[in-house]
Amino acid sequence: MSESSVIHDIGYQRYTGPRLGRGAVFGELYVHGVRAAYGFGRTAKSKIFPWLVFGIVSLVAVILAAVRAQTGLLPLNYIQFADAMSWLIIFFVAIVAPELVSRDLRSGVLPLYFSRPVRAADYVGAKVAAMATAVWALLAGPQLVLFLGGAFTTDKGMSGVWKELGWLLSGWGYSLLWALVFTGIGLLVASLTGKRAFAAGGIVAVFLMTTPVVGVLAILPSATAQHLAFLASPMTLVSGVAEWLITGANTGLNIGRFGPVYAIEAVTLIATCLLLLLARYRRVASL
Repeated sequence: MSESSVIHDIGYQRYTGPRLGRGAVFGELYVHGVRAAYGFGRTAKSKIFPWLVFGIVSLVAVILAAVRAQTGLLPLNYIQFADAMSWLIIFFVAIVAPELVSRDLRSGVLPLYFSRPVRAADYVGAKVAAMATAVWALLAGPQLVLFLGGAFTTDKGMSGVWKELGWLLSGWGYSLLWALVFTGIGLLVASLTGKRAFAAGGIVAVFLMTTPVVGVLAILPSATAQHLAFLASPMTLVSGVAEWLITGANTGLNIGRFGPVYAIEAVTLIATCLLLLLARYRRVASL
C-alpha cells in the first residue's frame, strides 16, 4: 500500500433489525399494487383515468339511486349494474394490469424481487390480490350506494333493509367473480410483454373480439348451440353464471339447463389463467 493510500470509514454496519420474511413482502406488494391501481404515490396524470372510471361508475349508481327514490323502481338491479359497467371496466383493466406487471418486466427489477425470500408464487399472489381488489372495489363501492339508496327509501321497515342487504351481498359476490375473470385474463396478457401499449391492446382485444363470436353462435338453428353460445366470451360467460346461480339476476341470457357448464368454465378459466401466470413467473425467476 502506498503512503498516499487512505482507508475511509464510511460507517457501514451490519443490519440488526427484524427480518420480516415473505409475509411482510407479500403484504407490501399487495398494498403497493392497490395504490398503484388508483394512482396513489404516482403523478397526477396517473390518477386521472382510474378515478375518472370510478367517478363515472359512481355517478351512474347515484343516478340510479335517485331514480329509485323518486319512482320506487330500480332501473338496474345489482347484477345488471355490474354487467352494464363491465364494458367500462375493460379499459380500466387494460390500463392497470400493464402498470402492475409490464412495468416490472420492462425495468428489469424481477431478479431483485425473486432474490430471497420472495418466490414467484408470492409475487403472482400479491399482484392478483391487488388487481382483484381494485376491480372489485370499482363495482362494490357504487353497489353500496345503490344499497344505501334502497335502504333509506324502503317502506317495508327492517324486512326491506334485510332483503336489500341480501341483494347487495349477491351483487358483491357477482362483482368478485367479475374481478377474478378480469384479473386472470388481464394480468396473464400483460405478463407477456414489457410494452404497456401492446399489453393494453391485447387485453381489450381478448374481451371485445370474442363478443362477436357469441352473436354468430347465437343465431345457429340448434337450441343447444344457442344456449351454449355465451360460453365463447368472458363477458357473457360471467352473466351466464349469474343467470344460473342468482335468483332474479335477469341478465337476459337464455342458457337453458347448462348453468353448471357455465360455472365450470368460469372456474376453469380463472384457474387456468392463474396457473399460466404462475408458470410464466416461475420461468422468469429461473432465468
